[in-house]
Amino acid sequence: MKNITRRNFVKNTSSLLLFPLAKNNFYFKNNKPLLSFSTLGCPDWSFDTIVHFAATNGYNGIEIRGIEREMYLPKCPVFSADKINDTMQLVKDKRLHIVNLGSSAALHHSDAAERKKNLDEAKAFIDLAQQLHCSYIRVFPNDFPPGQDRNATMELIAKGLQELGDYAKNTNVTVLMETHGEVVKADDIVHIMQLAAHPKVGLVWDIVNMWSVTKEPPAQVYQKLKPYIHHAHIKDLSIVNGKELYTLLGQGISPVFAGIDVLYRNAYTGYYSFEWEKLWHPEIAEPEIALADYPVKMRAHFKDLPE
Repeated sequence: MKNITRRNFVKNTSSLLLFPLAKNNFYFKNNKPLLSFSTLGCPDWSFDTIVHFAATNGYNGIEIRGIEREMYLPKCPVFSADKINDTMQLVKDKRLHIVNLGSSAALHHSDAAERKKNLDEAKAFIDLAQQLHCSYIRVFPNDFPPGQDRNATMELIAKGLQELGDYAKNTNVTVLMETHGEVVKADDIVHIMQLAAHPKVGLVWDIVNMWSVTKEPPAQVYQKLKPYIHHAHIKDLSIVNGKELYTLLGQGISPVFAGIDVLYRNAYTGYYSFEWEKLWHPEIAEPEIALADYPVKMRAHFKDLPE
């Protein structure tokens, strides 16, 4: 039998203890990206259907943005006091994780009542995420309202992020601002994040949301946003009759794979989360098609990338 010194014992047991923290790196080094999908893509599915589909199709996690068209997640029956433990057990049994809760909270509002309403929603999502052992909630920046000073708007957004970060400080939840709406220029986003400067605040990088408006190359955008990115939204689109149309991954004209590749090259260990906007665009492919296609395309792409 191999001799086990105290040093080796400590080294080996420390590695075992750190395994959950190193899980993402394990996937990265083996060219197996962590994949999730947003429930925006399956607005009429029950939670049970969502979980079983994710497990059957090889996903690692689920990003919850509404269940059966209820967008305010604290009201969903599966998260009620008498159901939440069963819900968490189902997710665990299928070896999945709830990776992000997508709120509708927008932080650009200056009206006191509207602002409070949005911040209260985000706080309710933080509370729910903590119960679900979910690391992130998503908020929107979201607009630059006419007649409202642009810099003042960015300060409002940053102050909202600070307030939410403070609310989350004694939890395991981090508040992520999505690159969304009118707030999609890299320099504006960096400015907001620098103003917020909070350890409980980060970004959801939606590659195509940004590119479709600004045409900034993803590799260039990444270098600016890198310190803040915790989660990535993946989608593709084409232009039909002058209008944007979401497509299955790899069938569009967006540089989404350029964004995916720069994340990979920089040892990103978060989730690549497919956002199929079926709720907002009922004309696009059914979730049974799109959500099954995504992991196949992603794993084929990662298989060809150098380790």
